[in-house]
Amino acid sequence: MLFPKTLCLIRGGGDLATGVAHRLHQSGFPVVVLELPQPRVVRRMASVAQAVFDGQFVIGDLRARRAELPDVLPAALAGDIPVLVDPGGETMAALRPSVVVDARLTKAPADSTLDAASLVVGLGPGFVVGQNCHAVVETNRGHDLGRVLWAGAAQPDTGRPEPVLGFEGERVLRAPAAGSLKAYAQIGDRLHTGDLIATVDGQAIAAPFPGVLRGLIHDGLPVAAREKIGDLDPRGQRRFCFTISDKSLAVGGGAVEAVLTWLGKL
Repeated sequence: MLFPKTLCLIRGGGDLATGVAHRLHQSGFPVVVLELPQPRVVRRMASVAQAVFDGQFVIGDLRARRAELPDVLPAALAGDIPVLVDPGGETMAALRPSVVVDARLTKAPADSTLDAASLVVGLGPGFVVGQNCHAVVETNRGHDLGRVLWAGAAQPDTGRPEPVLGFEGERVLRAPAAGSLKAYAQIGDRLHTGDLIATVDGQAIAAPFPGVLRGLIHDGLPVAAREKIGDLDPRGQRRFCFTISDKSLAVGGGAVEAVLTWLGKL
């Protein structure tokens, strides 16, 4: 491990956060992830957050495992990605990370503070350098994806998913009502138009076009009406469901650049 004293703590364990964890881990940094007790992650088969449900989860060369506070640092130094249930970040004072990456993607003004660590990096909308972070990594697709900003703010949330093979809003699956989600399809399933994916409060969510179910939040979680609960991919590539995406890796590369730039100025 090249940087054993530079503990990097990531708030959130979704797909973009997992790209950050992968890049930092591969670069030799010990990494710890903080998550919710019931992570609301859509692309969870490509997210370290799944360790909260399964106890342990492997994606590529990353092995994430749910951990308690006394075991977190030994696990991180041994090369695992410990995932700690701590939605409020109360354990940060005990862990004393050198770097905090806020990857919760709230798409609103973030509650991160500049004193959370020597370097605070924010991902995407809601982060402003000098207010709630020291650096921002752009998360919107386009020319600036993965770019590190040391002044200013990330681009605002567009509210629109990226088009994939001509499909845009329809590939995002949303809850038709408030209630508990019951899954009938599994991530990675190849679906035809009209196939039942899940129900919420007895109301069906069916595939709007043929594709592979790339994401679906965990069975049994309560959802709000119109909440994003899944992602249907028209490309039909099943392996995309279980590997870190190009976007996540680009954002992760930006986070590593921010950390190395900061270290180079010490």
